[in-house]
Amino acid sequence: MTDELTKRLLDALTACQAIATFTEGLDFSGYEKSLIVRSAVERQLEIIGEALNKAKDIDPALVEQLPELHRIISLRHRIIHGYDSVDDEIVWDVVQTKAPVLEGQLSALLEEAR
Repeated sequence: MTDELTKRLLDALTACQAIATFTEGLDFSGYEKSLIVRSAVERQLEIIGEALNKAKDIDPALVEQLPELHRIISLRHRIIHGYDSVDDEIVWDVVQTKAPVLEGQLSALLEEAR
């Protein structure tokens, strides 16, 4: 694994961990009411999508190792370009169900590279 690929994967992993920290102890109602938390989570999702898009360019085989890769990148585009139509319920579902899985996958990829 190249240093650049490692950096991109680590950026995405760090963003997943930040999302977990930002939302710890919150339910959907708490998330929805907090502009600061929503903004912070959306920013980290942007970072994940951008980092993994660049990682995919470095190593196209990453698509096989991260089955949701295209959806992750699409979510980033939606948040950035369709900021006015971001659905908090969808983002919350990603936070609760997808981000922890991605965090595990990224950890495993980085561990394998050691």
